Amino acid sequence: MSNKTSKRTVARLKRKKRIRAKIRGTDGQPRLCVFRSTRHIYAQVINDKSGVTLASASSLTPELRKEAGDASGNKAANLVGKLIGERCKEKGIEQVVFDRNGFIYRKNGRIAMLAEGARKAGLKF
Repeated sequence: MSNKTSKRTVARLKRKKRIRAKIRGTDGQPRLCVFRSTRHIYAQVINDKSGVTLASASSLTPELRKEAGDASGNKAANLVGKLIGERCKEKGIEQVVFDRNGFIYRKNGRIAMLAEGARKAGLKF
């Protein structure tokens, strides 16, 4: 890491490393990995055994942008969660392991909203 990396980013990467040491995505239960930037949120369902991304969605997805318009923040995260849940259902995935990627899971935060949207779409964690 360079000298310009903030303390907050270093702390998140430490949490990420701790979390990833404990969870793995398998064929039966792939890993739902979330990343959030300052403007957008991204989600991927990954099978770590074969190293394949099974489904993905983000706030930049064209179909989501049509539906949401200029939605950002929690609303966009909830819509991304619903979209990733629907895409998983299409592929026959019902259960996933949630990887928050070192981001803090706050009650009303974007990570929690994405998880709630995925649960509403039928995914089980």
